[in-house]
Amino acid sequence: MKLEPLKPSLFYHFYNRGNNKENIFIKDDNYVYFLSLIKKHIIPIAEIYSYCLLPNHFHLIIKIKDENLLSDKQKNKIYQPFSNLFNAYTKAFNKKYNRTGSLFQKHPKRIIIDSDEYLKNLIIYVNTNSSHHSIADYNTYKHSSFQALISSIPTLLKRDDVIELFDSVENFKYILEFKKQNLETIIDLLFE
Repeated sequence: MKLEPLKPSLFYHFYNRGNNKENIFIKDDNYVYFLSLIKKHIIPIAEIYSYCLLPNHFHLIIKIKDENLLSDKQKNKIYQPFSNLFNAYTKAFNKKYNRTGSLFQKHPKRIIIDSDEYLKNLIIYVNTNSSHHSIADYNTYKHSSFQALISSIPTLLKRDDVIELFDSVENFKYILEFKKQNLETIIDLLFE
């Protein structure tokens, strides 16, 4: 099945997991390297709204830059930087851990985000994903965008745009905690 080409000015949810559900991040420097590749390959053609890197999968919420901000080469091959990111990471990971073959399960999945409500719900989901998978409390998990979004530290994230969607940092934190608690309550009720 051929994937739809990526289009300028659209929001996307990118996600993928390790081949055979294997870990794609083993040590802290793996996470750091993956983020450095995002900076190198993705930031020139897209804006990052949120991310979460978990041991065996990742989520990215991005917006492809407007057409007038892309070079002709970038416009013609918007997907190429993503391919470069995943290929570079796979090669480095395979070399470091003495392995061969595919690291990721098929092509990364990508879904167009077509409304502010959907965007907000995905931002909540992505930033609380470490709690959802019982890996770590999202408030303290260091491999997601949450800490950068609620702080004033310099970031390449579109922090102001994200916070504007939720009206304030305080409201953003409140909504994430509220949604997390409701999700836990629903899960508890389902498995009683």
